Amino acid sequence: MKASALLMGSAMLLGLAACDTARQTQESGSQSTAERVPSANTASMEKNGIRVTPFTDSPRNPEAQLQLKSPVTGSTVPSGNVSFDYDITNFQLTKMTGGMHSEEMANSEKGQHIHNIVDNEPYTAHYTTEFTKPIADGQHVVLSFLSRSYHESLKHRGAYDLRVITVGNAPTTPLNVDLQSPHLFYSRPKDTYSGKDAAKVMLDFYLVNTTLSPEGNKVRATINGTEFMLDQWAPFMMEGLPAGQNTVKLELVDASGNLIPGPFNSVTRNFTLQP
Repeated sequence: MKASALLMGSAMLLGLAACDTARQTQESGSQSTAERVPSANTASMEKNGIRVTPFTDSPRNPEAQLQLKSPVTGSTVPSGNVSFDYDITNFQLTKMTGGMHSEEMANSEKGQHIHNIVDNEPYTAHYTTEFTKPIADGQHVVLSFLSRSYHESLKHRGAYDLRVITVGNAPTTPLNVDLQSPHLFYSRPKDTYSGKDAAKVMLDFYLVNTTLSPEGNKVRATINGTEFMLDQWAPFMMEGLPAGQNTVKLELVDASGNLIPGPFNSVTRNFTLQP
């Protein structure tokens, strides 16, 4: 009897442990995919003295939501300064994000903000839910997304908005862009980095209607002429860059390395490092 009782007790304990392990695995799995930022591969790539390292350990904000109330998608607004109005929930603008990356990368002293990108031109950063910015007459693709204080984009579905608007009189030739197709938008690096901010520079981009994988689509990043194939959507730390002007070219490519058609899927930017 004693032996049987011991065996039954051990079995119950093992069953409880297994259930608890499964629950923990499920919870951690759902949390790890909350922002659609892969964490499987964090290995550095190094070529010609340039090191590129993905990182996925920024503070998580899976509940953060952004909604652009106006301009309404497909709407026409008057020429000149365009008024933007957002609803943001579970995300505090102007708050410093915190974490180790806020200390080792260029960090906005004004805190968390919105990146507003028109036609994949360099973004403007905004720290309030309402603002105006000048936009030329014509049809434009506008991407908005939430950003940590060190300019890393939040990458889950509710953290961004993509739409077409018309400024001024409607053009005679409508903008030929399919918002349901795969798109790549450039975010960072931007402008000039100096002092300690020049040692580690973040490369960050935004994807819509596509994912990256070793067997599928990728982003080809050519940094000062050196090519790196990025197979996960994550921010990357660039090290070993020289002082002066640097160049990054980003291309969204398929599994065979062919450029995926799209108006924004190949973009080149310059930025400057000052010791």
